[in-house]
Amino acid sequence: MEILISILFLLVLLLVTNVLAHYIPFIPIALIQIAVGIVVALLAKDFTFEIESEWFLLLFIAPLLYYDGAHFPREQLWKMRLPILGNAIVLVLLTTIIGGLFVHWMIPSIPLAAAFALMAILSPTDPVAVNGIAKRVHIPEHIMNLVRGESLINDASGLIAFKYAVAAIVTGYFSIKSATLDFTYMFFIGALIGIFGALFLFWIRLQLRRIGIVDVTFYVLLQVLAPFILFFLSEEVFHASGVISVVAGGIIATIIKEKAVSIIAQEHLVTQHFWSMLTFTLNGIIFILLGLMLPTATKLILVSEEINNSVLILYVLVIGFLVLGIRFIWTMFFDLLDKKLFKSEDTLTFKDHIVTTLVGVRGTITMVGILSIPLLTNQGDLFPERQLLLFLAAGVILFTLVMATLFLPFLNKQEASQQSNLMSEKRKMIEHAIHSIQLETDEENAPVALSLINQYNAMLLNIELEQSEAVLQTYKQKILEARKVGMELEIFYTHQYMTEHGFNQTIQQEVNFILRERKDMLNNRSFTLLKRRLRNFLRERKVSKLPIDIVEQINKVKKDLTDYVSSSIVKHVQETNEHSIDIAQKVAMYYRHPQYTSYKMDSSKQEELKEYLALIAIEAQRSLIHEWYQAGNINNEVAKELRRFVINLESVILLEEEE
Repeated sequence: MEILISILFLLVLLLVTNVLAHYIPFIPIALIQIAVGIVVALLAKDFTFEIESEWFLLLFIAPLLYYDGAHFPREQLWKMRLPILGNAIVLVLLTTIIGGLFVHWMIPSIPLAAAFALMAILSPTDPVAVNGIAKRVHIPEHIMNLVRGESLINDASGLIAFKYAVAAIVTGYFSIKSATLDFTYMFFIGALIGIFGALFLFWIRLQLRRIGIVDVTFYVLLQVLAPFILFFLSEEVFHASGVISVVAGGIIATIIKEKAVSIIAQEHLVTQHFWSMLTFTLNGIIFILLGLMLPTATKLILVSEEINNSVLILYVLVIGFLVLGIRFIWTMFFDLLDKKLFKSEDTLTFKDHIVTTLVGVRGTITMVGILSIPLLTNQGDLFPERQLLLFLAAGVILFTLVMATLFLPFLNKQEASQQSNLMSEKRKMIEHAIHSIQLETDEENAPVALSLINQYNAMLLNIELEQSEAVLQTYKQKILEARKVGMELEIFYTHQYMTEHGFNQTIQQEVNFILRERKDMLNNRSFTLLKRRLRNFLRERKVSKLPIDIVEQINKVKKDLTDYVSSSIVKHVQETNEHSIDIAQKVAMYYRHPQYTSYKMDSSKQEELKEYLALIAIEAQRSLIHEWYQAGNINNEVAKELRRFVINLESVILLEEEE
């Protein structure tokens, strides 16, 4: 019961921190979540919080790294392989060795191996934290790709270096040869488990589909379980790197998904939604937990009289600047090396080096790792300076977060033109929508898909010509006005036809149902499409129970009624002057259109395909905005602007859909 209450309490805190972030957007949400965690821990009487590093890595780090691996642009991962590997392996070793020697020199009471352990666990960067900063500050894309790419690997290298440094103290034995061989084994075996594990899970999906299991929820659950399975196999069975395993598995799973024709769109959409919710929840809870852990981890050292608190803070500042300084020097050195040795053509400025340094924020891996330090060695002695190590690690985490929060906004001021001119993003969104339709195109829906693609291409051309969204707003209003006029005339002539012919109650109910469906087409489409699907399902079940002769009579009446209504409306708008010429032409064009005449006043297969593909495209655009926002490529204001654009585009495309 206590575990359940704790989980619910964490979720409530997550909601509270997101509300606070809405009102204080100038503070990264990661800092807000840490602060709330600290306040709760301080307010709670006799609060103690302990966390097992093994289950934390499995529960939080495994799915998040799997998701990052699956969504990291592979072409960038390959293009930036040298700086990513340099930061993820060489920089980790430099930070561990140089930093460890300095810390041991500065604080002699910390043994050299313990100093190495501290700096090893301080070496991994935390992209989740920097993403929170990037949402309000524009960080160059190549820098964000670098820090995201290195974080996929440096968690493993940092944890392995930390493990051996701690083991050297606990056991009193250390072998550089053994450590190197073990690192190589853990890295490559972990990668192989991730690759072959992802392929095996996909093979299982294929076999299950062949025997008739097609439930979408089942396959979504299987995908979500994938990182946990890979991590557990790698860590517990093969004693390799679970971090590398889930990253490799995520990359392979995405490649398979793009190549496999059997992946249905519904499964893709449900999976995307579930992963969005899961990553949102895990990211937030991680920093709340970090805040909850800090008071417990630092309490003993703060009340101790052995070291003055001002000296402790000085130690934190020195080590914090040391970590960032090593990163800065390595960044400049590797840039020169990349140009001279590898003939790189990328030009990085001095400001780029500083930004790259500041985005190297430390976070949860550091805290969880340092908390896993044992209390005793194998000889039964207390682990040397354990409380001091906990305090220093926690302090450096906060130091790097605050430094990034304070200085990144000054280094990355966006020009006004960048804020207002979103043509590039809008173009990418429309192209992404077209691509999502193309992925779902088959022999059955090819004509419908081509029609929608043409609509999106037309919208793209109009927007580029106008250089604004005004064309969308104006066009949307004209279409909506014409459709409303047509709907009023449909209702009038439908009732007139029904009165003249005096049909029975069953047919009248069917016609009234169709009219209601037609009205719903003019409302908020995202909601009414789902509502209409449910109503149609219930109606079809009802109609299927009617006698065959009644069903045939209903179909004949609908065909005759459609012909009567369409011809009457076209004649009406041509012979009367009740509406403007523009509106009259749009109404006449719509009711002359073959799509309307084939509609037969019913939700035909063609319409279902159009609605389905349109929803696929719309959802693809919204997911793209979410990815940009999570990656820090756009801030909150730009995301809102792009969401408004999607709403307008959605209205036009879906209103035009039956036109």
